[in-house]
Amino acid sequence: MSGIDPTASVDPGASLAADVEVGPYAVIDAGVEIGSGCVIGPHSVIRGPTRIGAGTRVFQFASVGEVPQDKKFDGEDSRLEIGANNTIREFVTINRGTRDGGGVTRIGNDNWIMAYVHIAHDCVVHDGAVFANGASLAGHVEVGDGATLGGFTLVHQFCRLGRGAFASMGSCIRRDVPPWVMVAGDPARPHGTNSEGLRRAGFDSAGQQRLRAAYRTLYRQGLRLNEALDVLEADADHDAAIADLIRFVRDSSRGIVR
Repeated sequence: MSGIDPTASVDPGASLAADVEVGPYAVIDAGVEIGSGCVIGPHSVIRGPTRIGAGTRVFQFASVGEVPQDKKFDGEDSRLEIGANNTIREFVTINRGTRDGGGVTRIGNDNWIMAYVHIAHDCVVHDGAVFANGASLAGHVEVGDGATLGGFTLVHQFCRLGRGAFASMGSCIRRDVPPWVMVAGDPARPHGTNSEGLRRAGFDSAGQQRLRAAYRTLYRQGLRLNEALDVLEADADHDAAIADLIRFVRDSSRGIVR
């Protein structure tokens, strides 16, 4: 593919970098901004206002920036912001924000979003996340750096997944998943720490062991949540990852998987 295919429909109100490639029968709306090095696949549809960062590839039949699937949406101004170097595979759907969520859906950088994934209105996806085929986020979900959602994982609205969290295939997440915790099942239950994710993120063996110990304190010692957090606080000053874990749990409005 080279340049803009003559069968593509690119609105004059769209702004595309000079080297953007657009495949046959793609539709790009007014108010869409696409950065350098992006590739927009055949038959994909990108509605505005949407901004897509450099180096992102949108595969065929994806729907990016469509109005939210929210009955309260009444045509108010809303947008979608996508960072750089993302991969958005076939039949992915990503919706714009709503007034209730601040009007913006945000996708960070370097995310790998596989076929049939749905990212609903007002979601925030940080950097380096992996969404396997068919994973779906309801509205207002936040996904932390490096989190992984297995195939057909479902996430309830307003839930959060912390940095490096891992959801096994078919997980049904109704509460927040703390950083580096692995969950599985319906409803999702904790199943240890994401050891491979920790290794890839550069944690040494001592750092991994400290997080495994923190997990046992949180989940395996029969402590009430506040009691477990009080125990963990003793190490928080010496370990940034444990401090992040404590902060995430204390900030949870839905409660954590437990």
